[in-house]
Amino acid sequence: MAVNLQKGQKISLSKEAGGSLTRIVMGLGWDVIKKKGFFGFGNKQVAVDLDASCVLFDDDNEVIDTVWFGQLSSLDGSVRHSGDNRTGAGDGDDEQISVNLTQVPQNVKSLVFLVNSFTGQSFAQIDNATCRIVNAQNQKEIACYNLSCQGSHTAQIMAKVYRHGGEWKMHAIGENCSGSTFEDLMPYVMPHI
Repeated sequence: MAVNLQKGQKISLSKEAGGSLTRIVMGLGWDVIKKKGFFGFGNKQVAVDLDASCVLFDDDNEVIDTVWFGQLSSLDGSVRHSGDNRTGAGDGDDEQISVNLTQVPQNVKSLVFLVNSFTGQSFAQIDNATCRIVNAQNQKEIACYNLSCQGSHTAQIMAKVYRHGGEWKMHAIGENCSGSTFEDLMPYVMPHI
């Protein structure tokens, strides 16, 4: 059963998965904005371009690598992005970041997952924006996080997956901020590393 993450909550990914966890997927999904036309005529959909990103940090809290729509794979290949979805149309995850935890280099201490609105809409305007962590081996959802909270922010530092005591753990950060790219979010990320 998936854990509905709350801001600041920490969980053991292997414990929630029921055993050794070797591969995870962070899935990001959202819906297009539906606007009603004048007097109910001419309804239209407005595309929303949310972006999922992952930043890899070492023990000195230095950025080792980034994975985002402009770089679909980490240099070592352990973290991969599914590609840019610019509309939010369709069901399920619109973007995914897959992580092979067994291949993440030992010098990587943490992976921080970010979500930003590239097209500038605030999360208050976006319906059904969710992010989840899935055990890639059996497709079971380990944890989910509702991003559609009311507010004028355009980005969120979603979670940090990090090594601790020989296992991978997850910290649900849930920090609202503003920015249209992962680079814009880095000043907000650093206090959470």
